[in-house]
Amino acid sequence: MPRPRLAALTLLLGCVACQPLADLGFDRRPVYISEPIDGSTRGRLLNAVGEPQACKAWLATAGLSFRPVADRTEGSYCQVTGAGNLVDATPRIDASLSPARPMMACDLAAAVAIWRRQSVGPAARELLGSEVRQIDHLGVYACRGVGDPITGRPSAHARAEAIDIAGFRLTNGRRITVDKDWDGQGAEAAFLRRVRDDACRVFGVTLSPDYNAAHANHLHLEAGRGALCS
Repeated sequence: MPRPRLAALTLLLGCVACQPLADLGFDRRPVYISEPIDGSTRGRLLNAVGEPQACKAWLATAGLSFRPVADRTEGSYCQVTGAGNLVDATPRIDASLSPARPMMACDLAAAVAIWRRQSVGPAARELLGSEVRQIDHLGVYACRGVGDPITGRPSAHARAEAIDIAGFRLTNGRRITVDKDWDGQGAEAAFLRRVRDDACRVFGVTLSPDYNAAHANHLHLEAGRGALCS
């Protein structure tokens, strides 16, 4: 039987596929948007963008800008501080987000930047033979709880720390959606599962249709120190 402390830790993390403890922020090496995702990416990113000014500086070094927006307080637990709009550099080399420039926490913006550069783009070229022109999302900020919008515990969306990815538009005109292509057997499904798996090494929480029916049409990508991947 597992030791009580280890069992309690696993229960606390509540994870389907726990990240190793070494990846929870103890790796102090720099992390760059130009390097491929690996098992150390998430931990290194946690250290690099843990402070607001450091996060903004990291995005600037990556060739991106983060335009601040006004802090927001709504309802009893919906509080957004230090958020901004992720603005692509020129010339643009990454897929755009649609709707464009959603309000998001800085650490989420950094994670999205790495994921789309080192996962979405390469996976599309390898598996689909095309570049990704646009990443369609269902939103970032929403003042609601988890499960029940009123009584559920505060969602990461209530802090602008999560984005729900619905699909991808390719430069060759094809559109890949989580809703229609997740359960397929072809390249589209392989692409979606690849970017989900990569997201697990960048974001604290990654939820897909494999998690539950509530995520049947999107990938929930959440910044922070969570440890849940499904």
